[in-house]
Amino acid sequence: MRLINVETFLRREGLMEEGKPVDRRANVLEFCDDEATEYAILSHRWIGQEVDYSKIVKLAKMDEEGRSEIRQRDGYRKILQSCELSKKAGYKWLWVDTCCIDKRSSAELSEAINSMYRWYANSRICYAYLHDAPGSSFPIARNNKMYVKSNGWPEWFSRGWTLQEMIAPRDVQFFNKDWHPIGDKRTLSSILEGITRVPQHILKEGLSSNRPCVAQIISWAANWTTTRVEDGAYSLMGLLDVNMPMLYGEGKKAFHRLQLEIIRTSNDHSIFAWGCNSIKVRTGSVLADNPSFFEDCEKMELMNQDELIEYLKRDIPEGELPGNEDDQLGTFPITNRGIQIWLFARPYVDSNLVFRAPLPCRTYPSGPPVAIDLALWDSNYYRYPGYLRHEGGLQLRHIYLRYQDAPHCNSTFEIDDGAIHEKGLTSSATWPHGSITGSLVTLGTTDPLCVKGYSSSQEYHFAVGFGQCFGQNWIHVVCKEPNSPLGSLWYSYCPMLERAPEHAQLMKKARFGAACCRAYILQTRLPRSTWILQTSYVMWKSSRICGVKLELFRNPGFGNVLGEWTGFDVDGTDDPDRDWRGLMICHCPRKQDRCELLVDGVSNEFSYAPNDIKLGDYGHFTDSEDFCCEGNLFADLNSLSLKANITPRQHKISDRGGPQRESGAMRARHYSGGSTEIYKPLGLSLPSNDDYKSLYLITRVIQCSPDPRRPGSGTTHWHNIAKPFVWHRNEGTQGSMVEGSGEVKHRVTKQESMV
Repeated sequence: MRLINVETFLRREGLMEEGKPVDRRANVLEFCDDEATEYAILSHRWIGQEVDYSKIVKLAKMDEEGRSEIRQRDGYRKILQSCELSKKAGYKWLWVDTCCIDKRSSAELSEAINSMYRWYANSRICYAYLHDAPGSSFPIARNNKMYVKSNGWPEWFSRGWTLQEMIAPRDVQFFNKDWHPIGDKRTLSSILEGITRVPQHILKEGLSSNRPCVAQIISWAANWTTTRVEDGAYSLMGLLDVNMPMLYGEGKKAFHRLQLEIIRTSNDHSIFAWGCNSIKVRTGSVLADNPSFFEDCEKMELMNQDELIEYLKRDIPEGELPGNEDDQLGTFPITNRGIQIWLFARPYVDSNLVFRAPLPCRTYPSGPPVAIDLALWDSNYYRYPGYLRHEGGLQLRHIYLRYQDAPHCNSTFEIDDGAIHEKGLTSSATWPHGSITGSLVTLGTTDPLCVKGYSSSQEYHFAVGFGQCFGQNWIHVVCKEPNSPLGSLWYSYCPMLERAPEHAQLMKKARFGAACCRAYILQTRLPRSTWILQTSYVMWKSSRICGVKLELFRNPGFGNVLGEWTGFDVDGTDDPDRDWRGLMICHCPRKQDRCELLVDGVSNEFSYAPNDIKLGDYGHFTDSEDFCCEGNLFADLNSLSLKANITPRQHKISDRGGPQRESGAMRARHYSGGSTEIYKPLGLSLPSNDDYKSLYLITRVIQCSPDPRRPGSGTTHWHNIAKPFVWHRNEGTQGSMVEGSGEVKHRVTKQESMV
């Protein structure tokens, strides 16, 4: 380590003070062995302009003006005062972090940080300078007015690096801002414990005596801060007896690396016990993001295997109890898949994906083991926010705990529940309160769920949960019986959150039924009623906003109701501003032969159509799957003198063989095998942003001219039919489409259900 030669420093300072020449070759800083040298050390809060290594070395070579500026700095005065204290106490050497480390060398900086705890521990005395403590005695009570930014105590007690500087040295002497002594660590141990939560026996005897568990040590740093995020981890290395390289710029990964180093060198399960007493644990890695996650672990202690088994044996099948010689619970190596570990796990109510796992540690002597909640996702286990609703026996499981971050992203749901309100229902409340802004809900890893309640005068109640779990959005509906109050949404929120991985899996599963799934439908029957709640969900391609529409409609039958999510291929979900009624699901009746053609170079399916089919025709399908035309949009608009922007678009049609041939003929390939030759096809389609899609609608038509090479051939048509994604249902037989001041009416002859 590099130390200040106290005598040389003070001699040079005296000559400069008197204006006399100084020896520019004198070495103020020299390398020494910390194990063999008696030295003092300074602990302080960095403020203002500190004096670094290069300035201390070059001070003698500066001009008078440069010297004066450096010597007037508070950072220099701290070094000078520390040297005078050291000389008075009989120490020839002093270490000060600001000037004894050449921070221009990354190797030297890394070595110093990895060695710093040892350097403080090997010092004979540590001077702790409280630059903002004005009194002549040590502060014994919190003063939030004087110390606004440091939790009511001098700022020295809030900085991450000074935690180890208080614990490591045997003798710590405190000084106020005027460098008057105000006490020492041993005599102030009871007050220091109240300030820092570090036990008195640690302050007096150090960590070598009755060393606490990892979680307790990290908990001491929960409320201490550092300027750089990475220093929150680096400042704990000595306290936790680990070493690792410095990588400034890695952010919270530094604390993740610190925990992995601890796991590699110990079998202390308390490293996983963070957040056990918190109701807001984030979903994801089993590693904490920063020391504040361990805030509630200040009394944590380890249990041996026998103690753990004694607490758990009534819930463990006899054949699964590990033997005394079995070291299953004490070994958990780190692999590329995760941390390979044996844990006892208890499933949650009605869940096969969320578990509670007790650990061999406890929060107070003779207490029960603490437990963490885990969720199974893609064959790995992640930390999860659970509640006390577990059941069943414990099972010893060989699992992988993921230390990598779980897949996640912030999700925004835009809720359209106007149709619910039109039926007379009101939004009763949301949980958490204030989680919905207007119609938007934004979720993240620490706020993964929002529940919104609805109620009516007929006492129909239901709650809709909007969640995000492992990067998968999900929606779940909870209904209550008539005359049974929904109660606090907290009682809907907790079960939904517990089963969030299962709800997310159901949404994920729905994708498998569609080639490019962007839309989902869920139908839920309200208990003992003919009301159906339909939840429609769309993921916009060009936006992170997910659209959700809630509708109520009557269905007097008790069949044909979807009990789970169904995914659909939806055309045109790249426009988040489009009207919900503009979202159409491609419909190809099985009875009609289908073929493939390229529309503007993109493959599309078409069905053979009767010759009288026209673009804009709308209607329904009969039971025999024949299309029954009920009208035409263009004709209706024209008869009512209405104007709408639904000008047909023209497209280039080709087949897999390439552009249209000179003869004008091409082949439409059938999915059932074979092909049909068509002549000079003309492709027309409705614009994707029109609002006139309330029935089965002819959205694309390819009309082919008679082939002159084949006398007697006539005009042929091929078409696309789409059905509404969000069906506008009426209890009667009338539906309507409105444009401007006019109204286009059509008769619904058959109520359709989404299938």
